[in-house]
Amino acid sequence: MYSMIENGVTENLDLAHKILEALLLRGHVEEALGRIDLVISNSYVPDFDRLLTVLCDKDKTIAALKLLDYGLERNCNMSFSSCDRVLDALCSAGKTLNGHSILCKIMEKGGVTDRSSIEDLIKSLNAEGNTKQADILSRMSNGNISLGSKKGKKVVVNAY
Repeated sequence: MYSMIENGVTENLDLAHKILEALLLRGHVEEALGRIDLVISNSYVPDFDRLLTVLCDKDKTIAALKLLDYGLERNCNMSFSSCDRVLDALCSAGKTLNGHSILCKIMEKGGVTDRSSIEDLIKSLNAEGNTKQADILSRMSNGNISLGSKKGKKVVVNAY
């Protein structure tokens, strides 16, 4: 993969996607993210939606979470249905605090997610005793709270 990218070989770049998928499925998330950096810096953008779908289908929720977080931080092109899919997978796996964290990042980016995913996450958080996080999500989804960005600017979350 490195040789292909370094030498500008663009044929068979679907192999790069298969390599990334294999690395992520085997738990080599940091190595996969490093290779994603490499391919992006060489003008090839992997299909994040397809990678997230495969990870969720194979119950690799932490790898999906890290890939989604990576993509959100770098403003990569991902559909909101992929974000919702990761959220659903995290809730199903009982990883509600991780779901809360990534949903807050999605909402900070102005992403509109499926309302039922938010409600399911709020119910799960309440059931687990994480009422503070549930309350924050509830207020965010209703547009009653604004999020402070890292630069001190306010980002207002709009309701549906």
